[in-house]
Amino acid sequence: MVQSAGRAVLRVARAVHWYVTSLMGDNAYATYLAHQRRTHPDTQPLTERQFWRQRMDDQDRNPGARCC
Repeated sequence: MVQSAGRAVLRVARAVHWYVTSLMGDNAYATYLAHQRRTHPDTQPLTERQFWRQRMDDQDRNPGARCC
């Protein structure tokens, strides 16, 4: 009983972690790399630094629903 409750808590904690990192965009570079490998395997992906610079520049040019 205690072990199954512990597993349930761990499962919920992992789900919350996944949700928060997805919501905040923390996993955006990993998602980008997976997309690049899947759809453009013959091209060189951006470095992580280049990716984030481009992402921030795009957000500055097109703020959309952002508050600031």
